[in-house]
Amino acid sequence: MSDPLRLGIAGLGTVGVGVVKIVQRQARLLELRCGRPIEITAISARSRTKDRGVNLSRYAWEDDPVALARRPDVDVFVELMGGSDGPAKAATEAAIAAGKDVVTANKAMLALHGQALAEAAEAKARVLRFEAAVAGGIPVIKALTEGLAGNAVSRVMGVMNGTCNYILTRMDNAGLTYEQAFAEADGLGYLEADPTLDVGGIDAAHKLTLLAAIAFGTKVDFDAIQLEGIGAITIEDIRRAGDMGYKIKLLGVAQMTGRGLEQRMSPCLVPASSPLGQLEGGTNMVVIEGSSVGQIVLRGPGAGEGPTASAVMSDVCDIARGTRLPTFGQPAVTLADAPPASAASPACYYLRMELADKPGALAKVATVLGEAGISIDRMRQYDHPGENAPVLIVTHKTARPNLDTALAALPGTGVLTGAPVALRIEEV
Repeated sequence: MSDPLRLGIAGLGTVGVGVVKIVQRQARLLELRCGRPIEITAISARSRTKDRGVNLSRYAWEDDPVALARRPDVDVFVELMGGSDGPAKAATEAAIAAGKDVVTANKAMLALHGQALAEAAEAKARVLRFEAAVAGGIPVIKALTEGLAGNAVSRVMGVMNGTCNYILTRMDNAGLTYEQAFAEADGLGYLEADPTLDVGGIDAAHKLTLLAAIAFGTKVDFDAIQLEGIGAITIEDIRRAGDMGYKIKLLGVAQMTGRGLEQRMSPCLVPASSPLGQLEGGTNMVVIEGSSVGQIVLRGPGAGEGPTASAVMSDVCDIARGTRLPTFGQPAVTLADAPPASAASPACYYLRMELADKPGALAKVATVLGEAGISIDRMRQYDHPGENAPVLIVTHKTARPNLDTALAALPGTGVLTGAPVALRIEEV
């Protein structure tokens, strides 16, 4: 029998406990599929006495995750603590320096320090795997690095934060306001301790920048992402977009263009009939477009104990089998600097505004749009009991700077009764 692969697990929250359960309950299946036993030898967490609903008595305990990372009886350091810096980063660096392979679910750490960590691991001939860091149980990292290795990727996009998708879905299906849906998600425990990581788009943007690095062979550059959360989306936007055949999603898009690498995480309209438009609740979806395969859609649970622990074990099994790949699909030292795109690709836009109900109001709006080089594809005005008239406009494709020029000029018309809302319509 081959020697067992010995794991040291740092972090015993939801995902860490899920990994322990899989190793304990699926020991024989793992051995058959990996060609050697998978064992846990040591663990570390903030509290040693907390009841986690799983038997941990057989494992050595380390109060310090750095000490765990350096133990001679650990072959693979499994980092599940979270946090972009602090103990997670220190322990990961210690494991690499000690010649250990590393498996992590830590998208924030990789989004900010992935390049340096990848170079350090590859210099030591070690692997740094992170399937669990992006889209939970969906094997999107493996799809990009292995299944689609023969494709030049033109675009990666998707819904990568289940909490945001849950909030937007509940607003749509139940007619809730953003505040009501947010409170419901919070009550169900869906929000991070800092909710802005979810609703501000930061969590999803961490994931997008990792996918972009693999898809386009570029260095991880989180700061280059154009980032906007869902906090400004109203129930009126949900309803009006629905009237025109669209759904609103927090959508991440990465694509290489003649202007540079576009990386956007923002609320967008997508056709209601599209796979992204039909995505409900907390589910994630990633769409990849390749030169040979065309478009593929990966859909599944984006978080939770079982799905995320399953992704961790996917990486562990690859290491047990002897599969050794560069962190981002090609040697880290060959990853290129990616100049951020100077502007997003032209697109159609959804505009919602409230106009004073007086003659010539629409004409003034149309004039401002025309002077900015924007033509109108569709326009709809709704019946209204008060003095303000709700108006929706869908533009033909235009460059974002043109739209920004128009948005800046519209208040000067004197016919708007509030700030206009502008959302990109993404072709899918």
